[in-house]
Amino acid sequence: MTHGQWYVLIEEDTRTTRSADGVVLKLHRWTLAASHLVKGTEEQALAVAEDAALHYVPPFLAGYASPGDVPARQAFLTADGAWLVHLRQRHRACHVRVSTARLVHTQEEIQAPPHSFKDKLRHALNGPESSDEPWRPKA
Repeated sequence: MTHGQWYVLIEEDTRTTRSADGVVLKLHRWTLAASHLVKGTEEQALAVAEDAALHYVPPFLAGYASPGDVPARQAFLTADGAWLVHLRQRHRACHVRVSTARLVHTQEEIQAPPHSFKDKLRHALNGPESSDEPWRPKA
């Protein structure tokens, strides 16, 4: 894969509702919903991001839409160049963030070799071994 390619990233504000001790908690977090490779320059990626901000409909709303429905949309261009979009349709609403990013690093997953029976037994009795040292900035 060639590094330095431009992508348009679409993030959705997802909400999970949990209750604890009689209190209802509405937990929000941004989830990466899509990443689209843009074959071209940064300016072309910015144009694709603007198009996504003005036309992308999340599956959350699209699943409940009737043919011909168009959700209400407010699209804000932030100072850092990202788009923050508020969509409403009937009694449902959601938020989407659209931004551009340049891919600078990729790494494939590496799996450790399978454990022996002895290691599995030790793990069951003693618990997991400590993992590698946590990341720290270089001095």
